Amino acid sequence: MLLGAGLSGLVLLGLAIVLQRRTGVVWAWAFAGLVWSLVVIALVTLLPAQGDPGVVYAEDRLGTCSFDLGGPAPDGFWIFPGGQRLLNVLIFVPPGALMVVAAARWRAGRVLAPLGLGLLAAYSVGIEWTQLELARLDRACDVTDVVDNVAGAVLGAGAGLLLLPVLRPWRARRRATG
Repeated sequence: MLLGAGLSGLVLLGLAIVLQRRTGVVWAWAFAGLVWSLVVIALVTLLPAQGDPGVVYAEDRLGTCSFDLGGPAPDGFWIFPGGQRLLNVLIFVPPGALMVVAAARWRAGRVLAPLGLGLLAAYSVGIEWTQLELARLDRACDVTDVVDNVAGAVLGAGAGLLLLPVLRPWRARRRATG
């Protein structure tokens, strides 16, 4: 997981450096950071819970998602302290903030930001669906995770709105002439 996060970070660092000349520094880094945060979320949530979970037989896998809101939540993950619900919120704060900053680059940002929040919610649903379908991951599909993830994305979007007057992503860096 850590290797994947590091390698994807290096690739997206290069992408940000290439894009910043064309789109401006703020948008390039916000976009690369958004993509990187989505990759990290996939790595954290879609890698097997145990290093090698072994075989999960079809009759042993869960057939449906848990709709017990606030259901069983372990204390945390092996690498992150804190409750799982808090972690589910916190992991979606950066993409929510970076999505707003990236969307604000264009006049259509007022439409793109809510659309982006919807896509982040769909991403969370997709992760839970994948966890349900791929029993080998040894993960559980839980509606509480989606609620927590969307709450984190909304909090992140609020933070992104607070950052807009400072970062002003709609202004590309002007090159000095002369």
